[in-house]
Amino acid sequence: MKLFVTGIGTDVGKTIVSAVITQALQADYWKPVQAGDLNNSDSHKIKRYLSNSQTVIHNNSYALQTPASPHLAAEIDAVTIDLNKIQEPQTNSHLVIEGAGGVFVPLNETDCVIDLMQPDYKVIVVSRHYLGSINHTLLTVEALKNRNFEIGGIIFNGDENPSTEEIILKKTGLKMIGRIENEPYFDAGVIRYYADKFRENLQNLEERE
Repeated sequence: MKLFVTGIGTDVGKTIVSAVITQALQADYWKPVQAGDLNNSDSHKIKRYLSNSQTVIHNNSYALQTPASPHLAAEIDAVTIDLNKIQEPQTNSHLVIEGAGGVFVPLNETDCVIDLMQPDYKVIVVSRHYLGSINHTLLTVEALKNRNFEIGGIIFNGDENPSTEEIILKKTGLKMIGRIENEPYFDAGVIRYYADKFRENLQNLEERE
């Protein structure tokens, strides 16, 4: 099973969610495009968060120096992101793929993050509550459905907001996999706690194939 983790925007918790899913399924992890913070990249964070011995963290296809939209970071690094050069790693394990920002973050002049997604991916949408988040969540889901991607479900990150969650789930018809609370910190123990909570719902996604 291949799960692509995308967010309704930047800084909504994709890496934390990716760590939880990776830990829950003892999956492999891959972030195709990393922009900035190369000494403490999302792959580094995932490695610190995990406590299982099975996960393989695969190398980025593009590791860019500048913390910016990938298309700009690539331009500053004097490279062009070419989707044909982004080769999915081969593995016999489940694979968690983490996107960059939201689905329409540009990678180059023509392609966006959504163009990285393959037909056999199940997409996990990460939503965080803020003014405008309902609109951003519904737009993200609509874009994915228009491209005929299978959406495995939504993970909410942050304090509970029942009215927001209810309207999002009602309008999208999607399943809520779980919620990650506003924790004071995240470490391997906290990630393992949520992995245990979410494992059954995540494993059920495989049964729906």
